[in-house]
Amino acid sequence: RKRGEGGKTRAQRGSDLLYNLELTLEDAVHGKELQIDVPTMVACQTCEGSGAKKGSAAITCPTCAGQGQVHMQQGFFMVAQTCPECHGSGQVIKHPCTDCYGRGRVQKNKKLSVKIPAGVNNGDKIRLHGEGEAGQNGGPAGNLYVQIHVKPHAIFEREADDLHCEVPVSFVCAALGGEVEVPTLQGRVKIKVPSESQTGKVFRLRGKGIKSVRSNHTGDLLCKITVETPVNLTKEQQDLLTKLNDSLEKGGERHSPKSKSWFKGVKEFFEGLRS
Repeated sequence: RKRGEGGKTRAQRGSDLLYNLELTLEDAVHGKELQIDVPTMVACQTCEGSGAKKGSAAITCPTCAGQGQVHMQQGFFMVAQTCPECHGSGQVIKHPCTDCYGRGRVQKNKKLSVKIPAGVNNGDKIRLHGEGEAGQNGGPAGNLYVQIHVKPHAIFEREADDLHCEVPVSFVCAALGGEVEVPTLQGRVKIKVPSESQTGKVFRLRGKGIKSVRSNHTGDLLCKITVETPVNLTKEQQDLLTKLNDSLEKGGERHSPKSKSWFKGVKEFFEGLRS
């Protein structure tokens, strides 16, 4: 403990506290007001933080005369050590409070309301001034820092103020073109898939991302399409696909431009190994 002039114990500021708060992506994006329970040290109401039983008070430590230190001679040297009776405070409590046992503080769960601003992200901290641990000897309370942890989302992934998602489309839609309904945090929208689209094509929906907590900028939603291979085909469907494949093979490389460049690269790779 710190002491002022004449060995008088100084007021000490309370410790800061960190509270980890988990949020859904929706709550982080739109903002929300939440109630939290924080275990903390608060001033004892019985003794009003003094640590002494009602009607009594702390007295000057007789061992160190209120200095908080005792001096010991070791050879030619004088060594100062923390007083073993008052533990450096300069005062002792002969009649401690029965509720806090002389500590002046008790542990308690404190209910607080936290306003989460829209757009917060993982690692962001919200400071609640004076809501940390109570100070000692009349000192001010510390602060409470609420650290944000956003839970993983089933559909979206966040990158800064942008959102990313994968959208499965049928190979017929990818080949012929069509419309696909996609979710956004503001509601449903439709995107037009042009004919001959390939897996990995990205559609950017402007302003459908997250509004920054630090500016007026709003991110985008980036939808990456994934062409889905049909499963559990009937015999009739298998026959139809076989006929389609035969027809496509007759057209040669013009139906599969990527295959041409890929097989060319494979051929050059093996020729390089033989040389």
